[in-house]
Amino acid sequence: MQLKHVPAAVSAVFDDPNLVSAAGLVPVMRLAQAAGLGELARQRLTVPTDKGANAGAKVASLVAGMVAGADSIDDMNLLRHGGMRRLFGQVYAPSTLGSFLRAFTFGHVRQLDAVASRFLAGLSQRAGIVPPVGGHGFTFVDLDDTIIEVHGYAKQGAGFGYSGVRGLNALLATVSTAWSAPVIVAQRLRRGAAGSPRGAARIVGDALATLRRLGGQRGRVLVRADSAFYGHATIGTAIKAGADVSVTVRMDPAVKRAIAAIDETAWTTIEYPDAVFDEPSGRWISRAEVAEVDFTAFSSRRKSEHITGRLIVRRIPDLNPNKAQQPTLFDTHRHHAFFTTVDRAVMDKVTADKTHRAHAIIEQVHADLKNGPLAHLPSGVFAANAAWLVLAAIAFNLTRTAAALADSGGRLRNATTATIRRTLIDVPARLARSARRVRLHLPDAWPWQQAFTRLFAIAHAPPPLTSA
Repeated sequence: MQLKHVPAAVSAVFDDPNLVSAAGLVPVMRLAQAAGLGELARQRLTVPTDKGANAGAKVASLVAGMVAGADSIDDMNLLRHGGMRRLFGQVYAPSTLGSFLRAFTFGHVRQLDAVASRFLAGLSQRAGIVPPVGGHGFTFVDLDDTIIEVHGYAKQGAGFGYSGVRGLNALLATVSTAWSAPVIVAQRLRRGAAGSPRGAARIVGDALATLRRLGGQRGRVLVRADSAFYGHATIGTAIKAGADVSVTVRMDPAVKRAIAAIDETAWTTIEYPDAVFDEPSGRWISRAEVAEVDFTAFSSRRKSEHITGRLIVRRIPDLNPNKAQQPTLFDTHRHHAFFTTVDRAVMDKVTADKTHRAHAIIEQVHADLKNGPLAHLPSGVFAANAAWLVLAAIAFNLTRTAAALADSGGRLRNATTATIRRTLIDVPARLARSARRVRLHLPDAWPWQQAFTRLFAIAHAPPPLTSA
């Protein structure tokens, strides 16, 4: 691509009050309004009046900014250009929104958690963002944490955690099915030095409560997590709520004894086409076998707290870099084991292993958020950053819902937020008024015109909204 004109023949002037750069906010925020975002915030947030007046409108402004790409409080200025004030009312200055966030306490953050949970339920009722699962199907709840890096010493709660990076720790729970992309059902910001399992049991409880609020047939609910969350409190909470678990275990003596007792004939070769990089050996590995054995978790606790299930073990060759100089007498293996309460009649060991590995889908959500609102934690006040995390989750779910409604072919349904924003949100438009009606003039030959038109029509249709 080359410019058609010499530089002297092109000029730029910021002088048109009728242009907007994010016309996709019109149907998206109409969807948010229909799902009750502003009303929920107005009813449930009790932020002091001097800072929290019009809480519903301020929450909606912060979410709209994040949907449009804001990753700091100053970025909220992108809502105040051109004809945005002709499209939206109560558009606040960044300083006002910053003061609103800094007025939050931990209790207000929990109130915002309740808003996020009920807002997701509203989206699900109108758009089917988490479709029902019948029969023996599974609804997956994935749990994991991530470190959001920060710099300097002004951030309350910042510290060095397990990653060795100075930051704050965000714990998330997502829900997905075999036919739907993950959405966030619970979130919590913690001190940077917090251990992964801290507060995990409550997050699991919140996530499963939100899932029940979504309604519909959920089939069997499977909570998946890595070894950091292998503890009685977390697993017990999930089971008490009626869910099954699939959690990686630590290689403690009981697990090692169980693995050693597996007969050599019990191992089954599995399809493992994608090579995996084994960091300890520094080699690529693409061969694996699985076996299973009955296992009682937490057997060192009192008998009423024992949890019975299966230990699924995957083994891969342990490639000894010194084998050429000092070969081993027998082939040795590295073992990866996880504990599950799903009965073998419902899910065999090969399927269970493949299903457990799909837990990595939550890492995509972490990366997605860090490529958007969580690129920064904007305040020095811990509670303000905790509220920012909840708002980022709300914006993520809203964007995901918009994509599901817009795309009947499924291409955008699983797209990243950045892709959805580029195709549906950051669409330039010129405003024109005629007969007391505002018309958005959008770019000719926009590649995603059909998806945008579909979203616009559904968002402005009388409720309830339905997806194809």
